[in-house]
Amino acid sequence: MTAQRIITAILLAVIGLPLIIWGGWGYELLILLLLALSAWEMGRMFTASGSQPARIWLISGAFVLPWVYVHAPQWALHVITAWMLFIMVHHLAAYEKGRDQAATDFAATIGGLAYLSLLGIYLLLLRALPDGLWWFMLALPIVWIADSGAYFIGRRWGRHKLSPRLSPKKTWEGYLGGIVTGLLASLLLTWAYISFGKVDISLWQGAMLGLALPVLTPLGDLAESLFKRQAGIKDSSHIFPGHGGAFDRIDSWLWAAYIGYLLIQIF
Repeated sequence: MTAQRIITAILLAVIGLPLIIWGGWGYELLILLLLALSAWEMGRMFTASGSQPARIWLISGAFVLPWVYVHAPQWALHVITAWMLFIMVHHLAAYEKGRDQAATDFAATIGGLAYLSLLGIYLLLLRALPDGLWWFMLALPIVWIADSGAYFIGRRWGRHKLSPRLSPKKTWEGYLGGIVTGLLASLLLTWAYISFGKVDISLWQGAMLGLALPVLTPLGDLAESLFKRQAGIKDSSHIFPGHGGAFDRIDSWLWAAYIGYLLIQIF
């Protein structure tokens, strides 16, 4: 399994890193495909939980709505509203065909679409900032390094469970370890980017980013665990061997992009 995880990670890096560096439509397509795959997985989890979401509208919306918001903001509210109405029509028809829980299904569809598409927008907005590559390569690596620190520290010294029902393997020791490693990573990256003139940020602001992201982004992982626990599954899918599904990969990215973008705007 470890070898499989390593091979998959290398393949994902070979495909993903050039697109992140390149930016533009290649990066946007990568993110939109990950959001659509996550929506497909979310639809599967809702179905396993007993709901019947409008999966075609959920999947296509996760792809289309973030793109519209970024490239045609003057139409975004109209498109989002129309999407909601089409979803309602879908569930009205489902009720007429005998689906008594159609109203709950409507809520699941709208909730899943809102969660993925609204947060997904910030993965596009963050990269689209002036010097967006470097902002992306500051905010997201902080989370990746913090996650790794939390995993290894929690595995070695973890004793007190952080969230026994949602994620039994997470510990407070691992969580605090992730905060420390994330902060150290942020300070190191900020210093490096300042030295090379890549981003206009101070070490103090980098420290704020390095604290906020490791403190808050684990909630993104727990949020996905909420869906998986209710569905009774371990991984959102098995698209990426050894790594689970698309939602498993981007659950904390969604929170990181929003929090990072917000803090960068404040800076």
